[in-house]
Amino acid sequence: MKRYVEVYKQCMYSAVQTASAYRMNFIVSSLITLIGNILFPLVTLLIYRAGTSFPGWSLYEVLLIQSVFTMSSGLSSLVFGGVMWTTMSHVREGSFEVVLLKPLNPLFYLVATTFSTESAGLFLGGAALFVFSAWHVGAIPALAWLQFAGMFFAGTAVLAGLSLMMAAMSFKWVGNSRISELADSVLSVGKYPLPIFPKAVQAAATMIIPVGMVGFLPASALLGRVGASDFAAILPCFVFLWAGIWVYRHMIRLYEGVGG
Repeated sequence: MKRYVEVYKQCMYSAVQTASAYRMNFIVSSLITLIGNILFPLVTLLIYRAGTSFPGWSLYEVLLIQSVFTMSSGLSSLVFGGVMWTTMSHVREGSFEVVLLKPLNPLFYLVATTFSTESAGLFLGGAALFVFSAWHVGAIPALAWLQFAGMFFAGTAVLAGLSLMMAAMSFKWVGNSRISELADSVLSVGKYPLPIFPKAVQAAATMIIPVGMVGFLPASALLGRVGASDFAAILPCFVFLWAGIWVYRHMIRLYEGVGG
């Protein structure tokens, strides 16, 4: 375990040093990533400015949900975001043997070496929006912060598991680069209050593909709007992460080394 920690620390250090060496590229890439993901809070602002709203939810409460979603997306992209694209590239080129020959677990090696510093801007932008929104929703008790922390990391686990599953598909279906767009469509449910969706969608978003944990439920914890049954959704999140790891490790066995 100590060896893996040291390897990961060195990979993080290398990624930070690379970003420091090419500062303008890092700044521009971070801004593009942030702008591409910060548009939906602006749409929410326009909706409320136009006099409409999500029933039962104020502007700042919805922005709080979306800021949590952005932070969770940024943290997941920071750690796991590069695995999918790097795996796709290796499989398409037939060069995944390079990874398999490393004296490390292949999945750990990819996670460590694809640490995405560009996603730091996304996380920090979400954090800024989070502070702004939380300031306007009133006092938040300490217990709510503890509940939020547990649900936030559970939501990040969902995103990590989804990234690994999409990456794993590359070993069988090489030309699947558009699958991330399908995943984004599913994840978009977590950007908004779940009660605005039909009951079937709410159930699927909490217990089957728990995208509600990515933004809605952690923010609801801060707002004091969670019940005892909502905490049951934490377990499927870590099951989802475990499933992503298992599927990825299983699909490696199907790699044939021929590329696309």
